[in-house]
Amino acid sequence: MVEAERMADEVGLAHLTLAALAERLGVRQPSLYKHIDGMGASKRSIAVRAKTELADVMSRAAVGRSRDDAIRVLASAYRTWARGHPGRYAATVHAPTPGDVDDENATAAALHVVLDVLSGYGLRDDDAIDATRALRSALHGFISLEEAGGFGLPVDIDRSFNGLVDGLVVVLQSLATRTV
Repeated sequence: MVEAERMADEVGLAHLTLAALAERLGVRQPSLYKHIDGMGASKRSIAVRAKTELADVMSRAAVGRSRDDAIRVLASAYRTWARGHPGRYAATVHAPTPGDVDDENATAAALHVVLDVLSGYGLRDDDAIDATRALRSALHGFISLEEAGGFGLPVDIDRSFNGLVDGLVVVLQSLATRTV
């Protein structure tokens, strides 16, 4: 599975095939079926492991921090991990299939990191979910555009990312005063 993850990062999750993986491993494709249950199962496994790893990365970044500082380091860690693991990152964007306990748990681990950070703003329940969706959407949109080469203007991309995160912090501060 580690080699499939590396390959997904190199060629993109959408281009990961059993034939290409078998060639890379120097085995015949039918030999892979002794170890995996097909490409769908492999991509699911990549997703579960990637979500777990991303949750750990965000958790380690945010530990001991709160509110604005926690959002900034969480966003930076999220972006850094996604840029370093583009194929695995692509595997994290889908919600788990209902009943897939491993994927549900991995997704929940990542969600809980974000919810814990948002609790510093007093955001709970539906407000916390709304804020989570906004944060994830903004970060994912930026990361996706950056990965696709969508930022061609001659302004430092890190400066733009930091500006986006600063804007998110302002929104979260505003939501915090609304919920008090």
